[in-house]
Amino acid sequence: MRRGRTRTLFAAALILLAVFGTAACGLFSTPRAGSPAPPEQQPATSGTAPPSAGIPPPGPPVLAVKIDNVADARPPVGIGAADVIYVEPVEGGYSRLLAIFASHQPPTIGPVRSARETDAVLLPQFGHPTLAYSGAAPELLPLIAAAPVTDASDGHQPAAYTRDESRTAPHNLFLDPAKLPPGAPWPGQNRIVAGPAPAGGTPTDHYEVTFPSATVGFQWSAEENRWLASMDGAPFASVDGGRLGPPTVVIERVKVRESAIRDAAGNPSPIAETVGSGAVSVLRDGRSFEGTWSRPAPDAAATYTGPSGEPLLPAPGQVWIVLTP
Repeated sequence: MRRGRTRTLFAAALILLAVFGTAACGLFSTPRAGSPAPPEQQPATSGTAPPSAGIPPPGPPVLAVKIDNVADARPPVGIGAADVIYVEPVEGGYSRLLAIFASHQPPTIGPVRSARETDAVLLPQFGHPTLAYSGAAPELLPLIAAAPVTDASDGHQPAAYTRDESRTAPHNLFLDPAKLPPGAPWPGQNRIVAGPAPAGGTPTDHYEVTFPSATVGFQWSAEENRWLASMDGAPFASVDGGRLGPPTVVIERVKVRESAIRDAAGNPSPIAETVGSGAVSVLRDGRSFEGTWSRPAPDAAATYTGPSGEPLLPAPGQVWIVLTP
């Protein structure tokens, strides 16, 4: 009896070792988030870890900043340090940027402008970020108040904002992020995971997205290994970082509908619907990879897959996500 009991205990120990050994391997198959690399080295997209890779630990606190993007607002300041930049459609056929900072925060960011309904659905995937913006339509304020964000507008945190008198108002409001309350950590399951490109793709050296009153272009630079950005046909550069251009650009085709909110000229404010699924083009390594985006809920990050279900992951570095019909 003693020998049989010994064999039973030994077998049980082997089973437990196998179970916990497999779990440990799963936890460490995704790269760990060590000390932040310079912004240009950070993986930055909404491609998330495959389920078999385990969940990365929570990331640094998240700051989201609404950036003016009309001609009078250029050049911007500080946005080259962002992990992710969303390009959103706004009223009048123009675009506005939502810059997500986590790995690094520059000393100055701007010019800062107003929030939109699209932001209230985009931001929950980042946990409880701090949202920096300047004003919003009265109808939008209850949505921002109900969203999982720390409201850090110029009305709530005036000491963090200054006007650059060399620029024309209202395109001259700038932010000192060090004076804002920190956001919550980036949820581990929604953090960015860079990876190799799949096989295939279409060689691409230029891609352009046209809004009714604005154009966003990307030119592949093999020398710099990134997509050089243009706005309305002109190179898009920041004051502090020069020509802007991410290693990865995601063209996310979404449904865009009109909201009840209108600007002073009577133009309806569009809402880009980022929960659901649709077609996507992922630009990286001088190629375009076609596939599908999927985001099941506001607190989930979008995932991108190719025709056979293969993940379309970003290259390391900043990523732009262009929301377009």
